[in-house]
Amino acid sequence: MKDSSKSWQPFITNCCSVEDQTVFNNFSRCRTSRSDFSKNVTPSPSFRHLSFSDLSQSSSMRINEDIAQTFGPDLFDFKLSELRAITQNFSSNFLLGEGGFGTVHKGYVDDNMRCGMKAQAVAVKLLDIEGLQGHREWLAEVIFLGQLRHPNLVKLIGYCCEEEERLLVYEFMPRGSLENHLFKRISVCLPWGNRLKIAIGAAKGLAFLHGADKPVIYRDFKTSNILLDSDFNAKLSDFGLATMGPEGSNTHVTTRVMGTYGYAAPEYVNTGHLTTKSDIYSFGVVLIELLTGKRAMDKTRPKSEQYLVDWAKPYMTSSRRLRCIIDPRLTGQYSVRGVKEMAVLALNCVNLNPKDRPKMTEIIETLEGFENLKDMAVSCGQWPVVSRKTARDAVFSPKGRKEINGGHIYWKETPVKNIKVKG
Repeated sequence: MKDSSKSWQPFITNCCSVEDQTVFNNFSRCRTSRSDFSKNVTPSPSFRHLSFSDLSQSSSMRINEDIAQTFGPDLFDFKLSELRAITQNFSSNFLLGEGGFGTVHKGYVDDNMRCGMKAQAVAVKLLDIEGLQGHREWLAEVIFLGQLRHPNLVKLIGYCCEEEERLLVYEFMPRGSLENHLFKRISVCLPWGNRLKIAIGAAKGLAFLHGADKPVIYRDFKTSNILLDSDFNAKLSDFGLATMGPEGSNTHVTTRVMGTYGYAAPEYVNTGHLTTKSDIYSFGVVLIELLTGKRAMDKTRPKSEQYLVDWAKPYMTSSRRLRCIIDPRLTGQYSVRGVKEMAVLALNCVNLNPKDRPKMTEIIETLEGFENLKDMAVSCGQWPVVSRKTARDAVFSPKGRKEINGGHIYWKETPVKNIKVKG
């Protein structure tokens, strides 16, 4: 398994075959299935109408015809010249992001470009089509997001398929990713209320996917894939690793191991067995990131602190120790009870036994119970006055066996028992 410095990278969607091969990086992209997920789902033609095997080798004209027949007016078919125009030939001045898959640029479409199109800012993703992977990734985006509609999923507006060029057009998310708000030093501290709102929104997106008759497993839930609109409403993006869940009497799907270091569930990494509970684990990791302001994996930190889950677990079983790892940039402006119960919830989500992890519906109910709490730590005398540097870098002493290494005291991980979340 390899590590990567880029947040986004491409991947050949695993919607079809299974291979005994391990691919593990910070990637993204693929598209999910459909069903009667919830009331938010718009009925659409059968997912099976478009086949990866049928279309992977097809001409761009054939692909455009099949997509148009399947999705009709729900997706716009853009010309490459149009997308060049709205991004000023994919100018670096309009660059929003870049990764192994290619680049994403901001553009603007007006209501004169297409009948029924509203004037709006958009994000245009230009895929790097080197071999089959880029094309399959693009095709999966179109197939899945062309059918999925939910307030907590990024909306796919249209696509472009001209000869070797493959592009996707999404709604523009003005506040970028949760990753940028949590970890970029130049960003303003994300308030507790917004962190909770984002967690609830992202949870609803996952619940929507898991609630299908044939559940969809997202498989790459992480802060960089949670995008925010102007009101900090969270929407899941980058479905490159999404796949259909188990059907009938099957308890899991066996796939190649793919995902992002620090977020992937241990049982999936070890066995390749994938279930919706794998997403629950990843959700728990993001909850810990929201609590601590630390990345799931950070090799710049001391060795014992690089893997966030293992480092944070011993602190999260005690209210007294918990406040030692809360993001110091919050400066005590958070609910004492809310933080405590979110920590309990996070521990349940990252439980090593998948069966003991809660369902997304239970997670949403628990998180929504924190929204009206007013017991701010700074007002309750539970926020120590310490410098930002001290709060971020201090080494605390949870119970356990200590090791002295280079003048630093590290504490070995102690097992954490499952803690039931009270309703």
